[in-house]
Amino acid sequence: MAILTKYFPILAVFNRYEKADFRGDLNAGLTVGVMLIPQGMAYAMLAGMPPVYGLYAALVPLFIYGFMGTSRQLAVGPVAMISLLVIAGVGAFAEPGSDKFIQLAFLTAFGVGLTQFLLGAFRMGFLVNFLSHPVLSGFTSAAAIIIGASQIGSLLGISLPKTSFVPEILYHFTQQIAQINPVTAFIGIGSIIIMQVLRSWKRAFPSALAVVVIGTIFTVVFGLHEKGLRIVGDIPTGLPSFGLDWFNTSELTALIPLILVISLVGYMESIAVAKAIASKVGYRVDPNQELIALGTANIGGSFFQAFPTTGGLSRTAVNYQAGARTGVASIISAVVIGLTLLFLTPLFYYLPSAVLAAIIMVAVTSLFDFKAMKHLWKTDRRDLALFGITFLATLGLGIEEGIAVGVVVTLVMVIYQSSVPHSAELGRLGDSRTYRNLSRYPNAIQFDDILIFRFDSQLYFANTDYFRDAIEASLLKRTQPVNFIILDASAITGIDSTGMHTLEKMIEDYSKKGVQILIASAIGPVRDTLKRCGLMQVIGEDNFYFDIDHAVRAIQDESVAGVHYEVTQTNL
Repeated sequence: MAILTKYFPILAVFNRYEKADFRGDLNAGLTVGVMLIPQGMAYAMLAGMPPVYGLYAALVPLFIYGFMGTSRQLAVGPVAMISLLVIAGVGAFAEPGSDKFIQLAFLTAFGVGLTQFLLGAFRMGFLVNFLSHPVLSGFTSAAAIIIGASQIGSLLGISLPKTSFVPEILYHFTQQIAQINPVTAFIGIGSIIIMQVLRSWKRAFPSALAVVVIGTIFTVVFGLHEKGLRIVGDIPTGLPSFGLDWFNTSELTALIPLILVISLVGYMESIAVAKAIASKVGYRVDPNQELIALGTANIGGSFFQAFPTTGGLSRTAVNYQAGARTGVASIISAVVIGLTLLFLTPLFYYLPSAVLAAIIMVAVTSLFDFKAMKHLWKTDRRDLALFGITFLATLGLGIEEGIAVGVVVTLVMVIYQSSVPHSAELGRLGDSRTYRNLSRYPNAIQFDDILIFRFDSQLYFANTDYFRDAIEASLLKRTQPVNFIILDASAITGIDSTGMHTLEKMIEDYSKKGVQILIASAIGPVRDTLKRCGLMQVIGEDNFYFDIDHAVRAIQDESVAGVHYEVTQTNL
């Protein structure tokens, strides 16, 4: 039973489920289900697929996640960013909207699900750390502009190229301004205004459904579809059918780059909002189980004609505000979608495409992270540069290329930072036993014949040259000869073979110059490593000290002995 509740957390919920929980879940489930109907169709259109596939993608994945997810409020389904990735990635292999395109979208969902499931099963969720917050914010902000630009044609009733390059879209737009359909523009822009007003009045109000109803009624009453207004048209009635005819190993291999991007971006978007809500409510989200749940949801969805899905920010916020207590809310939302597919799809025949475009444009306004830019400007210009590089690369090079550039630049920065870590020469504060960075505490006492040096990183192949150069630079600043170097090793978390070789060579070289190296505050794992490689014997066990003050007193008073450590093979 414990294993079942681990992979199906909702089973544990049923053991303590109360009427108050059901009331909250019912209200939230109905609210999100109603919200998902127009959103799902809009995001399917953004993904280059007929609107009904948005309802398919909102059905099975949401139902599966309700049973397997550890977040009690996360609302899984189609989202704008993943839809954009689908049309950008799959569009390179097939014409958007074609049968081949649709099959490849199902195959992509399967690949995304399999990747996420395996990442969770092997507890490799840490890989998403390579998508740092500045990279993700820069990417989503650029994606918001691309998504918004891609909907201009549908919003205004003109034909624009299906591309992710904003300058190309804007160029063609300027060439066709005179061809804007007034009726379409009125419906599209009017829908945006209505949604913004409703959202400012009450955020949880289903504003998207409201403009769907208003737009459809206007179209029918005034016959706007006969005046050039494009409508959705026939939407198949009935639940999605099971199928595997889209599966193709060679095509799956070709889609791997896209699959990896969607897997990581989708998980990052999902886990970020899930953790934010969980911290407010007061429970913990299991990152690896979330990967398994999302992966299973995408795999199951692909069998029933769904394109890739993940947790949506706006829907999750509404789910939380509407009172969702458990995953039952997601199951209720899925039931609402199912009933819509069975009985209500004919009602959307006269739904204007401009309304769906307006829904998308309003939804993506929250993706542009202006707040992150302001915060990074004040706190970390390096991360702001990373944000800007990813933002510009996504706009200028493309969706997948932009996020790839962001990840590569992140890795380069991580490598650079680890190869040039912080270090400091220390001095004593007055008569105390406290030692601090001399550059921050210029009044700290500096001993004439002792250099106290702290290195704030593991000592490994990438930074050994910097380690040696930094100590040498500190020695060169001295006006008097130094006889002792005390290495404060409290911040050295590990040492590899290159680091050990460098340290041994330094001991040998400085010994010839009459300079002795002492080690203070070395943590257990580092001492274990030095013991195993024989370097502790080279340095001398009596030259290891509990702290800096102990080492200083040993130098000043030869009667003070070093510390003999009982070195173990543990990491404690």
